[in-house]
Amino acid sequence: MQITDSTSDGLKRTMKIVISAAEISARFDKQLDELKDRVQLKGFRKGKVPAVHLKKMYGRSVMGDVLDEAIKETSLAAIEERKERPAMQPNISLPDDQNDIAKVVDGKADLVYSMSFEVLPQVDVVDLSTLKLERVVADVDAADIDGAIEKLVDRSVTYTEDEGRVAADKDRVTLDFVGKIDGVAFEGGAAEGAQLVLGQGQFIPGFEEGLIGAKAGDVRAVTATFPETYQVPTLAGKTAVFDVTVKAVSAPTRPAVDDAFAEGLGAETVENLRKLVTEQLQKELDGASRLKIKRELLDALETAHTFELPSSLVDHEFKSIWGQLEANLKQQGKTFADEGKTEEDAAAEYRRIAERRVRLGLLVGEIGDKNKIEVTQDELRRALIEQARQFPGQEKMVYEYYEKTPGAVAELRAPIFEDKVVDYVISQTSPLVRKVSKEELFKMAEDAAQA
Repeated sequence: MQITDSTSDGLKRTMKIVISAAEISARFDKQLDELKDRVQLKGFRKGKVPAVHLKKMYGRSVMGDVLDEAIKETSLAAIEERKERPAMQPNISLPDDQNDIAKVVDGKADLVYSMSFEVLPQVDVVDLSTLKLERVVADVDAADIDGAIEKLVDRSVTYTEDEGRVAADKDRVTLDFVGKIDGVAFEGGAAEGAQLVLGQGQFIPGFEEGLIGAKAGDVRAVTATFPETYQVPTLAGKTAVFDVTVKAVSAPTRPAVDDAFAEGLGAETVENLRKLVTEQLQKELDGASRLKIKRELLDALETAHTFELPSSLVDHEFKSIWGQLEANLKQQGKTFADEGKTEEDAAAEYRRIAERRVRLGLLVGEIGDKNKIEVTQDELRRALIEQARQFPGQEKMVYEYYEKTPGAVAELRAPIFEDKVVDYVISQTSPLVRKVSKEELFKMAEDAAQA
């Protein structure tokens, strides 16, 4: 292998590589010799097929494999020799002239090909201790604990059917219904034996209110209006009339908050239940706090670093984002105009997002590598178990997917690695701690997630 020409332009690299006809011939002879011991042809004993006959039968196929393998090995060797770090898989260009290719295949000419790629930029990380961060925190109070336990009580309510009961707020109504718009039934607007707890806002506005005062056996026409933001565009903002038959009205029974109730939820006593609830609420607050400071940290890292980005990585990231965006718009039956943007404006916006993701990805990778941050097998295993738990009854299928799908484990590894790098960077700074209300904290976290 010889590198006869090499050029660089910013992050772009091109190389011209020559593999001599002698090297190709040696590779071909070696592979043909190995083939001799594997094939069995009529009229010849295994391993005794003449090379001339093998070449006649399999020459073209073997030469194709030889050239593929030679290009793969020499391209990697050339990159390693020049100590380059390709951003993506290099692009290999073979001669356009078919006569030149034919001469190479016939062993009469050297193979000359070119390779082009972009390299990863040099990333000089700033002194992380200079980053200015703020950690907002909130405390769990008694009212929060009481409210959380009240929700647990709500989920533990039992219902007893009462034949003569008049439906009131918090009662459960069992009913059949058919919904119509302008007298025409619509898809998804009918059910039999549906159960609805009044006052929980489970149905569209007006429906639950129309059932107050109903008894088992009643037939009612209930008018309700779909919200303007309803997920089905053809129903959004429309008024429907539901023909309802009440099958049963059931009265609620709320459990007492005592040790027996706590035990039924996996706690030993009410005191222990309050402790567990407190820990869970604090975990939620801590999660919101982390989400906010993580966003602030990534913003600070992006602002503090400027370096050229490989256009191939940006293009790849943009195509991924844009494809998902188009799929979502199609699913929702919307256009860019519905979002108040032109396609060109949207493309510019999402390209900036792609650039941000690439820049931060390179920064996170550099910080992690420089500080020897690694994802352990135990961390990967826990992430895989957590992923499998999201698909009850299909755990085996999930495990098999990650075993057989190239790159799937990398998808598990990436967020763990990023979080470990974020934790490391935060540890190198001295965030200013500010206490806020839980409402403020959750609003900040929501804004951070949507930014």
